[in-house]
Amino acid sequence: AGVFTTSGFALGELGSPLYVLLAWFIGGLLALCGAISYGALVRLMPVSGGEYYFLSRVVHPLAGFVAGWISLWAGFTAAIALAAITFEAYLLPSGLRATLPENSLATVVILLAALAHGFQVRHGARLQTATVTLKLLLITGFILFVTLTSDIDQWPGMQAWRQSPGVDFSLPVFAVTLMWISYSYSGFNAAIYVASEVGDAARKVPRAMIQATLVTTGAYLLLNGIFVFAPAPEDIVRQEDVAALASQALAGEPLANVMRGVIVIALFTSISAMIMAGPRVYAQMAADGLMPAFLRFEGPVPGIAVAMQALLSIVVVWISGLQELLSYLGFTLALSTVATIASLFVVVGRNKTGAGRLPGYPWAPGIFITFTLLFAGLAATINPMEMLAAVITIVSAVVIYWVIGRRHQTISR
Repeated sequence: AGVFTTSGFALGELGSPLYVLLAWFIGGLLALCGAISYGALVRLMPVSGGEYYFLSRVVHPLAGFVAGWISLWAGFTAAIALAAITFEAYLLPSGLRATLPENSLATVVILLAALAHGFQVRHGARLQTATVTLKLLLITGFILFVTLTSDIDQWPGMQAWRQSPGVDFSLPVFAVTLMWISYSYSGFNAAIYVASEVGDAARKVPRAMIQATLVTTGAYLLLNGIFVFAPAPEDIVRQEDVAALASQALAGEPLANVMRGVIVIALFTSISAMIMAGPRVYAQMAADGLMPAFLRFEGPVPGIAVAMQALLSIVVVWISGLQELLSYLGFTLALSTVATIASLFVVVGRNKTGAGRLPGYPWAPGIFITFTLLFAGLAATINPMEMLAAVITIVSAVVIYWVIGRRHQTISR
């Protein structure tokens, strides 16, 4: 959802397409450091449960509960809602969308993904693999078509950038943009949520995360280079359907419709992946006594947890907006990810012999933590309300744990 919506908002804030691409590049570098760091955690603890599992075992059950609570509301529920809202925005032109009740298509796509993953692992996995493959082929085809059939020097955005005066660089504004963009990269860790169901997870999951992050970063840079340089700046500034607008500027409505199709498939794979991964966190929390027992695995999939995930996401679809969700997700997920990566130092500190077999340690986690906290702090000076919402999410988790959760948790440390 982020890659096809963020750059219009980013261009409006930063004023220069080069600054926008710089933000995407730095976001990719931080994501790669994050993938390397999570890979190290998986090598030491190849178990499903994500941030919740790592923090509850390494730091304290409270820390794990906070991470699980963030996963419930920000990592998956709000993220699924964002992808579904964007799905609806791209599936039909605005004129046709007006004929349907608002949020109806977003609701339907969440329900379809829940049905795909709510009953059997194999069917949902095959659907995910097929749609991701199709998505990557279509994105590659789009990039090749645009670069081979058009004169980049003649793009309206390229000409406008060359003729425009220089734009002052503001680090706090850049940090806000990076928080939006960091959400687009936040899927780098998705493979950890199903580690228990992967053979030889300690080897395969780290490799998958690093390779996928490199591919994703390359795709994001190429796509957003097209999005911000192809159309005239005034046509895409602060617009949420920037990808379709860029395609229309290049080759009219036919290419715009093709791009809408690519985006719809991409967004469905995003929704599908989160519907698959999120409930496995809640199932692990339920097994540890920190969520109701009926959310645990019963058979091959945590079906009730999948249904709960779909219901909560649909509720958020009906009560929230796109840009607010981008900022909230960027802040909240950044804090959760930093805490998880910081736990790697605790694990290695307890087992000195483990550091030598962890590629990228300690520079990758150090870079990720330092720069993520720096950019989050700078962004908070401009967008304090989104940071406040992230803090409220964390505080509510602490309160719920001490009032209810700690009496029922069964985690042995």
